[in-house]
Amino acid sequence: MSKRILLTLFVAVILMAPLMSAQQPLQKTAINFPTRSGASWPMFIAKEGGYYQKYGLDVNLVFGAGTIGVAMISSGEAAMTNSSMEQALQAGSRDPNALVMMGSTLNRGMFALMVPNKINSAKDLKGKRVAVSQIGDAPYNYSVALLGKFGLKPRDVQWVPVGTDANARAVALTSGRADATLLTAPAYFPLEKQGYKMVANMGDYNDIYASTVYLFTRKTVVANPKLPEAIIKAQTEAIKRFYDDKAFAVKAYIAYDKQNQADVERIYDMLAKSNQLERVPYVVGAAVKSIMDQANSESATQLKDFDPHKVVDNSLVDRLVKEGFFEKTFGPGIKSEQDRKSKAAFR
Repeated sequence: MSKRILLTLFVAVILMAPLMSAQQPLQKTAINFPTRSGASWPMFIAKEGGYYQKYGLDVNLVFGAGTIGVAMISSGEAAMTNSSMEQALQAGSRDPNALVMMGSTLNRGMFALMVPNKINSAKDLKGKRVAVSQIGDAPYNYSVALLGKFGLKPRDVQWVPVGTDANARAVALTSGRADATLLTAPAYFPLEKQGYKMVANMGDYNDIYASTVYLFTRKTVVANPKLPEAIIKAQTEAIKRFYDDKAFAVKAYIAYDKQNQADVERIYDMLAKSNQLERVPYVVGAAVKSIMDQANSESATQLKDFDPHKVVDNSLVDRLVKEGFFEKTFGPGIKSEQDRKSKAAFR
């Protein structure tokens, strides 16, 4: 074979290499999203914007409220769930070797305490019925923390567990089973039109954390150590797209939650204005402490003997910081935020 032919074949192989690499099959995996709310937005954009695919993943987003997400990752039906930190800590406390939190995309929530128009203030809820999904879950803890801002303790109200998600809590309120309930946007928007009103909003209190975390099983991470990195990178780029492209963000949200466009735009403006989606997704120390303290204030949810270091792992985000991933994604202006978040991370 002549040198010319060999050179031609060599050049052809070099040119074909990227194409061959691009044709590698995507890794099929499922991710649970437990709420149809702004907390799930990065996943919607990562799917609709092709960011999961960019990092080699063919993701099926599966809705399942409450404890379904933990059950899905424990059974292997899903690789990750975007869990509330409350739920993740409770589940982790039962088996610290089974689960691991590897990042957090949200620490504040626009949860509105909704009541009938005849109730004037959150203080007026003493002795009244408050609907929650279940005692000890995230909306319950948020309700306790928010009512505490008005001098009410858990025993000052009657708790009405209704199961499932925000829609069931809304029905409990509108059907008269409850006098108040905590709802995310957009679940409370229709209630405003029906004459119900907001008497408090969690978003007004920086010390009430509504944190969500990337929750995996250790078994999944050991079997596929590159998977958490791929998911976090994809959703980080999705968060950049969220802040840069309102029209696309709204379209991606509606693909998974068939809401009125004006309502979704309203949610977008609320989240974007307060920068709620975390660009540098550390699990925050103050959030862990706040949620642990809240859990320990209730006998049904106590975590006093549990060390959260057993389930929180910020090492992947640390490495991505060191490698310059967030600066490359968001530009050099992210450095001060990155440094601040690194100092606030749970250690």
